[in-house]
Amino acid sequence: GSRAKIAVLSRDSAIDPVGACVGMRGSRVQAVVNELQGEKIDIIQWSPDHATFIVNALAPAEVVKVVLDEDAQRIEVVVPDDQLSLAIGRRGQNVRLASQLTGWDIDILTEAEESERRQKEFQDRSKMFVDSLDVDDVIAHLLVTEGFSSVEEVAFVPVEDLTDIEGFDEDVAAELQARARNHLATREEEMDAKRKELGVEDDVAELEGMTATLMVALGENGIKSRDDLADLAGDELLEIAPSGSMNMDQANELIMAARAHWFADDEPAADAAAEDAAETVQ
Repeated sequence: GSRAKIAVLSRDSAIDPVGACVGMRGSRVQAVVNELQGEKIDIIQWSPDHATFIVNALAPAEVVKVVLDEDAQRIEVVVPDDQLSLAIGRRGQNVRLASQLTGWDIDILTEAEESERRQKEFQDRSKMFVDSLDVDDVIAHLLVTEGFSSVEEVAFVPVEDLTDIEGFDEDVAAELQARARNHLATREEEMDAKRKELGVEDDVAELEGMTATLMVALGENGIKSRDDLADLAGDELLEIAPSGSMNMDQANELIMAARAHWFADDEPAADAAAEDAAETVQ
């Protein structure tokens, strides 16, 4: 009705697909614009690389950085502060069309917003290590700076990943891993006790891929048995599960594991039916 985005490509490297569609001095595209009563048309080059394609689709806005989440089909785009309104477009039109064209959900942040968020993440992760491992701020900051984001990583990475940090020797690394594993064991016991209080049955805990934290989340949402879990759809389980703890494939696998006993229960009945049918034929 007012703006369109079109992705084009050429299989001939000698041909510029965008230029071919625009035409000499815009004559080709202008003819189309006139037929559509002045609709604006953005012609961008298609790319098999998702990040490049999305950056192209957000034109004319300038993009500084992108972060992709392949599982969720979501991309975070960072733009200069003065480019935010251009990237979003009037009434959100630019980013909405780019999202429809590429098939990705697009989140747009300014450089200032991203910097603020990163500082908060740094502080939150540092505090998490201070509380979980009973270490001082210096060690916590070093762990975060080196890319550690969870207690699980500290507990189970090769010890060399810790000793490579400046100021950490084998004794420090061993002590950090011991504290991390003790913390995880304690947390697992607490979560297991809580899921029992919530009435989540023991056979749910036996499912491959199940964690105590997930069972608590299930219990808090009234999912207490294998049958309750088996009745869920993948997207419903993702909404219940702690953020970032699983993707859609993992959710579906867990649900199918919960449904396995249904098919096992049906086997004797199916065998009996087959025997009855054989006797009838005889």
